[in-house]
Amino acid sequence: MSAEPSGRLPVAFTTPGSSSFVEFVSQVAPDLLPGRAGAGTVPPELVPHGTTIVAGVCEGGVVMAGDRRATAGPMIASRHIEKVHPADGHSAIGIAGSAGLAVELVRLFQLELEHFEKIEGMPLSLEGKANRLATILRGNLPLALQGLAVVPLFAGFDTERQLGRIFSYDITGGRYEEHDHHAVGSGSVFARGSLKKRWSPGLPLADAVAVAVEALVDAADDDAATGGPDRVRAIYPVVATITAAGYERVSDDQVAAVAMQIETDRTVVPAARPAAKPARTRSATKPATKPTGSRSAKKTTGGGESQ
Repeated sequence: MSAEPSGRLPVAFTTPGSSSFVEFVSQVAPDLLPGRAGAGTVPPELVPHGTTIVAGVCEGGVVMAGDRRATAGPMIASRHIEKVHPADGHSAIGIAGSAGLAVELVRLFQLELEHFEKIEGMPLSLEGKANRLATILRGNLPLALQGLAVVPLFAGFDTERQLGRIFSYDITGGRYEEHDHHAVGSGSVFARGSLKKRWSPGLPLADAVAVAVEALVDAADDDAATGGPDRVRAIYPVVATITAAGYERVSDDQVAAVAMQIETDRTVVPAARPAAKPARTRSATKPATKPTGSRSAKKTTGGGESQ
């Protein structure tokens, strides 16, 4: 969008309008929205994809965690991608699917929430934020139908109800509230199985972090697209807690300690082997038995009768 001849911002930027940033962009520069540009000729399998995201409600809020691997077909595209981001002060969004579009969607969602708060003078409710994210996802439907889908996981602390809540989505923008815990991405089947076994209502925050990391470890154990903790490269999952105090990322040192404890608990100690029997050796005091019928034995027969 070109600027005015005077060098000032275009009139559209100074005219009062909707509190939705997405609606504003759709009017002044619709081509900048996700899903409005064509997918081109790039095969979806060559586009980096990110997985896996887990979240769980716990005492005082909610925990969200994501692994760091992105794949492009059978190749590892990145080992350092971050899939858990703050949406605002009291919510977080985790991304799974086409990595580039997902990161763009996160930035647009962050701007949407910030724009609303500036225009209205107050933040959206947690449920309102979940609905706005669903609207943005519907705009990406054309690309999703071509294989470039984005499936986020949204969680936050509801300041009105004073509890943590989780929302999942499908590619059409369908929004569903999840209870207790949830996971998305290629490793979600294995992560959900782990969460079902380890999660319990009212789980303390520190324990919830450990359970979330363990779910990612279980997913990485069976899903090639999910990366587990990498102590060699010092790469660990991104883990965040959202409580009444706001969004807070758990330090890598804390996550490393949790991952090391999980590894220690699962280390298999080899069973002790029975002691080997000593090798049988020939006694040094016992003379060797001479073979029968040897030449030396024949010499003693009729030795003095020769003429």
